Amino acid sequence: MTEKALILLVEDDLDLADMLNAYFRVQGYDVHTAAWGEEAVRMSQDAPPDLVMLDIRLPDIDGYEVCRRLRSNRRTQHLPIIFLTEKRDRVDKLSGLELGVVDYITKPFDIQELKLRVRNVLRRAQQASLSNSVTNLPEGALVDEKLAGLLLGETPWSVLVMAIAGLESFRERYGFVAADDVLRAVSLMMNNAVREVGHEGDFVGHLSPNEFVIVTDDDHLASLHDRIELRLNQSMEYFYPLNDRDKAREAMQQNHLTLAMGQVGHKQGPFGDLDALKKALQTARKPAG
Repeated sequence: MTEKALILLVEDDLDLADMLNAYFRVQGYDVHTAAWGEEAVRMSQDAPPDLVMLDIRLPDIDGYEVCRRLRSNRRTQHLPIIFLTEKRDRVDKLSGLELGVVDYITKPFDIQELKLRVRNVLRRAQQASLSNSVTNLPEGALVDEKLAGLLLGETPWSVLVMAIAGLESFRERYGFVAADDVLRAVSLMMNNAVREVGHEGDFVGHLSPNEFVIVTDDDHLASLHDRIELRLNQSMEYFYPLNDRDKAREAMQQNHLTLAMGQVGHKQGPFGDLDALKKALQTARKPAG
């Protein structure tokens, strides 16, 4: 069953909020409402919605400030936002666009038009979510589709799974930017390894945000495993954002940033379904070396 998209409606006109809440629930969405800007920011950070419909004129902070705060927080920086407003001035619209608002509709609005705009924004957001925002590698439904295809086909296959263990503590100490740089470096090394010792049919993607998979065949599995393990172990200390490499080595010992790898092949099956294969992949990871 497809999960319902969650809309956060930020509107201090309670009658309008009730009407939109009821209308979009009938359309098949989950809807949360907030009448205050501060409340909207808190709700978005606690449970990020799929779309924010945001009034500019609010009792406390205005919609622009709400938008700025959402854009400055990592959990909410990519949320699609539609401004609902009575303002029609070009400067107001430009202010919203500069903040990354994806659409702008003025009151009174046509409810059918709003419905279509919401549908289109959510559709675009869903398409964008198929790629990891840090590495641009496939994730989510695209990876599930690839793995499920292995179970349905008759061609022999192997899957290499890997992750950088300790990345969460690394992120807490050095920040999101440094942790994202690690993920980008890992994805680059994986793609280079596929280009050097894999073959053109290999698939590289995310099993989870910090976990990678390469779908390959038996002939290329060992070469890919060895090449990636060698390159990553050689580069590990340079992931630390420190000019003093001695301090980096000390930090490595404290944070235990290590490579974990594993592999699952068709010979280990049969796997009853996609969940069984994914569970096998997640339990196959062991510290490399």
